[in-house]
Parts: sequence; structure tokens; C-alpha cells
Amino acid sequence: ENYALQYADGVQTYITESVSLSEVCGRCAEDLFKGIQSSDAGVCCDSLKQLVSVSTDITFAQEFISRDGHSLLVRIVEEAQETHLILTHALTAFMELMDHGIVSWENLSTIFIKKVTSFVNEKAGDASVQQVSLDILESMVLSSRSLFQQIRDEIILERLLSHLQVSNQQLQTKAMALLMALLQTAGEADRINMAFACVLQNIIHSSGVVGDEMAHHLYVLQTVRLNHVEARMRTPLDSFSQEQREALHSLRQAVFEMEGEGSLSNERRRSLCAKEFKKLGFSNNSNPGQDLSRTPPGLLALDTMTYFASRYPDAYSRFVLENSSREDKHECPFARSSIQLTLILCEILRIGEPPSETGSSYHPIFFAQDRLVEELFCICIQLLNKTWKEMRATQEDFDKVMQVVREQITRTLSSKPTSLELFKNKVNALNYSEILKLRQTERLHQEETLAPPVLELKERLKPELLELIKQQRLNRLCHGTMFRKISTRRRQDKLWYCRLSPNHKVLHYGDVEEETDMPPIEALQEKIPVADIKALLTGKDCPHMKENKGKQTKMLDLAFSITYDVEEYSLNFIASSRTDFCLWTDGLNVLLGKEMSSESMRSELEILLSMEIKLRLLDLENVPIPDIAPPIPKPPSNFNFCYDFSQAEQ
Repeated sequence: ENYALQYADGVQTYITESVSLSEVCGRCAEDLFKGIQSSDAGVCCDSLKQLVSVSTDITFAQEFISRDGHSLLVRIVEEAQETHLILTHALTAFMELMDHGIVSWENLSTIFIKKVTSFVNEKAGDASVQQVSLDILESMVLSSRSLFQQIRDEIILERLLSHLQVSNQQLQTKAMALLMALLQTAGEADRINMAFACVLQNIIHSSGVVGDEMAHHLYVLQTVRLNHVEARMRTPLDSFSQEQREALHSLRQAVFEMEGEGSLSNERRRSLCAKEFKKLGFSNNSNPGQDLSRTPPGLLALDTMTYFASRYPDAYSRFVLENSSREDKHECPFARSSIQLTLILCEILRIGEPPSETGSSYHPIFFAQDRLVEELFCICIQLLNKTWKEMRATQEDFDKVMQVVREQITRTLSSKPTSLELFKNKVNALNYSEILKLRQTERLHQEETLAPPVLELKERLKPELLELIKQQRLNRLCHGTMFRKISTRRRQDKLWYCRLSPNHKVLHYGDVEEETDMPPIEALQEKIPVADIKALLTGKDCPHMKENKGKQTKMLDLAFSITYDVEEYSLNFIASSRTDFCLWTDGLNVLLGKEMSSESMRSELEILLSMEIKLRLLDLENVPIPDIAPPIPKPPSNFNFCYDFSQAEQ
């Protein structure tokens, strides 16, 4: 019998005949309750299937539970003599009913809990049964501390982790959800480390796409693990703790050898220790523990420093000794840098913040190491020293260096490296000059000068602005320039002047005196028609540079020539500056109908384009420019809405 249709007919009766909804749900609940108890397996299976679909309705759920229907489902699971299909429907229907919160999870029997847990622990169990069993166990763990204790004792962690190795993504996600519930409640380091190893192998390095739900679980797992150092981060150094004092002095002893330290007087020993702590970069030399009194990072900074000193002693000694031998203002203080770097890592990794319900941003790198924060610190403290030298920083630049290092770490982590080695390679490649380039590019993007519509506008403006530059070059040639003659002798006292006629058809030139400002065209006896000019030569291709090869190498960048009539005739120039060289070569190229190619032209074009774009976009300030233009609406089907003014009003 189709109970779903019967339920739908009952709802229609409720609407048309004013029968109460509880009566309709009660009839359906009664029929399904009887159907589930049928000796016919087919009727029982159909009844459970229909129960799954209608149990989402809270009114029906209340009616069914009032008949002790949920207990009937519990008995079916406890006996577990049915087929996998019936068992799946029974577990799913039970989960749907419990989601309404009508019955407490704590009322369930130990037998039921053990039975559901056994489905998860089975090596070759039915995937559908295992999925819904994982769902039920997760709800139990999150609902009650006592249920968590029972499930933790019954569940076999290795079997739970084995579900992360299957290709069934839905089963994998359900197993991950239960694992998260257990870890958030338990917080046991051995369980977490085992979970991380399995996650790294079967999810992070798998070729499959990580879904949104799985990404959230990975984010939670990462947060749980990182937050294990929160206690150290929020605990200041205790100057009365022998263990902490020894850890602090181990930093000094690892790099500075004090022979016969025991034979020194207390005053002498304290004086030497203060000097060595100063070389280490502590601001309070006599009592370095005060530098670690701020929380965060608290004792976590001491942990990272001692880990670096013991794990990488050569790199640690090189860092300290290299900086202690520099000038005071140029040394990179190890202790101060380490404390600030540890704080930066805590902020970037959000250590101490509880996992959010919607978070899904995780770093694959944190599933590859046991000492995640410490190993990351060891890479980043060496990066900090490298960046300090690249920036040629002094003590006054400390905050600027730390900002750059924060940016280097953040940008590298955003690329999702899967191992520390990959992170190390990427973060070291992202040097200070690369950071400056990225900042410049992002600034241009922020100003929307690199937006596709703006780039298109630039291309449209270029011809107009190039024409403006061409006109300026020709005007400059018409004004003329004084050049100095270069002879084989060392004397360079002869001057000559060259200028273009106002109609741009003739070049006039001739010798002038040094006092001459701007001679008239009539005073320049020689001339070359522009139409007769054959080519423009520059640098070592110029005839006067070939003749004086080896003697005029300094003039190569300022030399240019024009050939006319035949190849033997040429007019040779040596510009007095690079600016004059660019102006004349650009102007001559314009006369010859060629493209301008000087660096001066490119610089001026960029400046003009930038100013023109800013002026044109002035009215669009703070208005986002879309990459694609909005579509033009279709024309109307008719234009009858247009008013005809030709007809006189009545």
C-alpha cells in the first residue's frame, strides 16, 4: 500500500473537510506502525521506506513517537536479523525522528549503542548502513558527554580511519564528521596525530575534489590541532620556574661558550650573561624573562626559539653570530624578532579562536608535520633574516620588516602548499623586490587601471596622444638645437645649428657662434630636403662613429646620422643630452613616416595616458567597473508609445 499517497490524501481531507491535522497524521502513523510489524518482509520494507519520507513532518513524528514507534525501530536495530535494506530504512527513519528533539538521545539503551557502533566497526559492512550509523553516532557524541564516553570505548579508531580510505565520498565525509565530533570532545593527542596521518594520505594527497562539507571538517581538524598550543600562548614566563629559566639560558649557552663559567664571581657572571642576552636580541638584558611576559605569544615564543636552537643548531648559531657582529643599528635582534614572529604566526593561523560553523579554509601543510607551529617558525625566522638584509634594515625599520614577512607568509600559505619543503621554496622565492612588484600591481588593480574596460579605453586614447607627442617633436625640431662638432682633434670648439622649416619640408643647418641663441632660417646656409632623406642611423651604425672607432665609445648613446641622396652623403649629430637625442630621433622618424621608439616617448605616453584616464574616470570614483559591459536590451516590439506631436490636440 502506498502510504505516501495515503498521507497526501489525508492532508487534502484536512484542507477540504476541516479534519484536524493530528487526526490525519495519527491515521498514517497507525497504519505505518502496523505495517512495520508485518511478518511480510516486503510490507515491512515498504512501510519503513514511507516512514523515512514522512518522518520529516514534526506533527507526524509526534504521533508516531506517541505510539512508541521509535522503540519499535530500536528493537529492529538491536535484533539486526533483517536485510541490509530494511536495516538502512529503520536507521534512517530513526535518525529523522530523533532530529526533531522529541526524545532524548540519553534514553537509548547500551545494546542499541553497541549495535550501531558495531556496524561502523565492520570491515566489510554495507555502505548505506555504515553511513547512517556514522550520522547517528555523531549526533550522540555531540548531544551528551556520557554518550561520548560510551562511543569512545566502543569505536575502533583504526576502523573509523579506514573509512577515510574508501572512494565513496559520502561515506568518507560521514566518517570525517564523526571523527571531528570525537576529537573536539576528547582532545587526545594520540588520536589527533593518527587522524592527521590518515587525512594527509587519503584526503589531502588524493586526486579527488574536496567537497564543501569535507573542507569544513578539515578546517575544524586543523583548528583543533593548532589550538593545542593555545595554553602555552596565553601563559607568561614564570621567573620562579626552574625549568623555564633553564630553557631561557639554553638559548645563550647554545651559541656562546663560557669557559670556566663556574669559577666566575656572581657579579661577573651576571654581567657576561647580560651582554650575551643583549647579543641574542633581548630588550631587557638583566631580566630577559620580562620580554616573554606579554601574552600572546607568552611561553609559545620560548618554545619556538628553543626548538629552533635544538633542531637546527647550525642555522641558529649562524643567525645570532652573524647579527651580533654587525653594527648595532643594522643587527637583526633574534629574540625580539622571534617573539614578534611567533605572534604573527598565531594571528595568521588564528590560534585560540574556536572553529566557526561555516569555516572551510584549511592549509594542507598542517597535515604533514607533528610540530607544525615550530617547524613553520624555523623556516620563517630564517626568512626574516634574509628579508632584513634585502631591505638593508636598521632597528628603526623593525616594524616595516615584520609587515613584509607577514605578507610573505600570508601570500605563500594562500597558494596552499602541501609540504613544508614546498612552502620553504615558495616563501624564499617571494623576496622583497617581488613583494614590491605585487604591491604595485595590486595598487593598479585597486585603482582599476588594469580593468579590461580601462585597458580598452587606453588603446582607444593611444592614437590621439601619440599624435600629440608627434606634434611636440616636430615643433621641437622647428625650434632647432645647437650641436657641437666632433673632430679628430681634441678641440671641440666649433658649433653648428640645425632646425626644421615651419612647413616640415626642409632641414636647415650651418655653423654658428657660441653666443647665438636661435638663428633665423636665413642665416643657416645649408639645407637638406626631407624628401631626400633615406635613413636614420644611431649608435655604432653612424659613419662618424665608425671613423672614430675606439675613441668615441662614450658618445655612442648620443650619436645619430641621416643619409640622403646617395649613401656617401650623411649629416652627423652628437646630442648634448639623452633628452635631445630622444627628441631628434623621434622627430626624424616622424618625418620619415616611421614609429617613434625612444624611452622618452614611452614614458611621456604613459604619463599622458594615466592623467587622461584619471580625468575621464573622475565621475566614476568608488563605482566598480565591470569586466564585461552589460547587455544592450532588445528593442521593443513596437514604438506605439511614441507621442505624435503633429496632430493638434482636440
